[in-house]
Amino acid sequence: MAGGGAAPAPKQDELQPHPVREQLPNVSFCITSPPPWPEAVLLGFQHFLVMLGTTVIIPTALVPQMGGGNDDKARVVQTILFVSGLNTLFQTFFGTRLPAVIGGSYTFVVPTISIILAGRYSDIVDPHEKFLHIMRGTQGALIVASTFQIIVGFSGLWRNVTRFLSPLAAVPLVALSGFGLYEFGFPGVAKCIEIGLPQIILLVLFSQYLPHALHSDKPVFHRFSVIFSITIVWFYAYLLTVGGAYRHSPPKTQLHCRTDRSGLIGGAPWIRVPYPFQWGAPTFDAGEAFAMMAASFVALVESTGTFIAVTRYASATPCPPSVLSRGIGWQGIGILLDGIFGTANGSSVSVENAGLLALTRIGSRRVVQISAGFMIFFSILGKFGAVFASIPAPIFAALYCIFFAYVGSVGLSFLQFCNLNSFRTLFIIGFSIFMGLSVPQYFNEYTSVAGYGPVHVGARWFNDMVNVIFSSKPFVAGLVAFFLDNTLHRHDPTTKRDRGYYWWKKFRSFKADMRTAEFYELPFNLNKFFPSV
Repeated sequence: MAGGGAAPAPKQDELQPHPVREQLPNVSFCITSPPPWPEAVLLGFQHFLVMLGTTVIIPTALVPQMGGGNDDKARVVQTILFVSGLNTLFQTFFGTRLPAVIGGSYTFVVPTISIILAGRYSDIVDPHEKFLHIMRGTQGALIVASTFQIIVGFSGLWRNVTRFLSPLAAVPLVALSGFGLYEFGFPGVAKCIEIGLPQIILLVLFSQYLPHALHSDKPVFHRFSVIFSITIVWFYAYLLTVGGAYRHSPPKTQLHCRTDRSGLIGGAPWIRVPYPFQWGAPTFDAGEAFAMMAASFVALVESTGTFIAVTRYASATPCPPSVLSRGIGWQGIGILLDGIFGTANGSSVSVENAGLLALTRIGSRRVVQISAGFMIFFSILGKFGAVFASIPAPIFAALYCIFFAYVGSVGLSFLQFCNLNSFRTLFIIGFSIFMGLSVPQYFNEYTSVAGYGPVHVGARWFNDMVNVIFSSKPFVAGLVAFFLDNTLHRHDPTTKRDRGYYWWKKFRSFKADMRTAEFYELPFNLNKFFPSV
């Protein structure tokens, strides 16, 4: 006989599974409800701070290879900031209307490096002259590549593709849009562990533990945890720098840890407005344009995954295919602006800012529009923008550990619509995520050893196209899941239910659900002229 103190039987409602939610609950301000102005401005500034990481990391890697100095690097950072501000405004007003920041993209780095290494620039002796010629080459390639997203988006082609996207196929795509960026997380923190690790610890403390410990009515800590933690760690890094902690350290350590090594503050002008074709007339090369177009295709798929994550964290209903297609068209215009202004890099949806929506639990569109205002403001007032841009990179890498994780986990949350007791579901999820990690790993390993990718034929542009496509984790995972989900036992009566198709079916067309218009309708009555279907 069992002992007297047996645990009471669980109540009936405790044994019920969690209900499925089309919109994420517990979001403080959703897409259409802005916070009070003072709070909105601070939250917008926080989004600006977070997007600075990628904005500075990419030019810091590329500009010296192009032959540019610190002043060139500062001008490129300013230009990226300026164009990102414009693109974010366009996307939030006329694109998907989601609170998505459009910023620099790592996807375009490979074809840009390919342009840097092109033979036709090797005989230019003067470094600055070489920088200008390479920049014009990247501009030409970006201008041509932008037409791909503009056509695919505005023609409605992408709408027809995403109509076949079920919650099941979205899981690997969205999950690896976040988790697939793991190499930018802790490896970046470890470059200066004494700065990076405190940043992770403080951010987790401020955002997760303190709000519960203090039982405060006002959620100050988790909303502004990024500002609090960056201020403390940046000041601590400054004290280490001034105190001479790195005086005898190797140059690499000094570059990552010191607060005065970015070269941006000295190189930035006080006031400067970036303008079209500021580096000269773009030059065009067919091969480079094809390679950049492949990157544009990959960025389109990755951005679709991030848009879906933003939809969830903004507590909106699933994004209709026509709205996704419209957003991709405007992202194409964004890449066109990158080419016209000369950023040396294409644009896509910022994954880290999508993660920040989750951390703050504020998915307001207005907050992101305010952050776009900060981008434009600080890009023109160069010296002030350069102060924030000189925050050491390991601090940003620490933020990525949390933000990329949030985007990955929201991808997994779509499993609530799927039947996890179905072998078909388990096979598609497991196989696509595994291949999404394994295939790019092979391509990246091969490249790091051999100096070129596994596809190595005479035409370099073709090599770049294949290597760019198969080095993207969300692209490979999304492609495998999308193909399997739409071909495997498709006509089986239980399949539609197992893959979660019915949950998203009513959001396939713009007018099928009342809430869709509330979230995604164009401003200024533009829906009359540009109807969504």
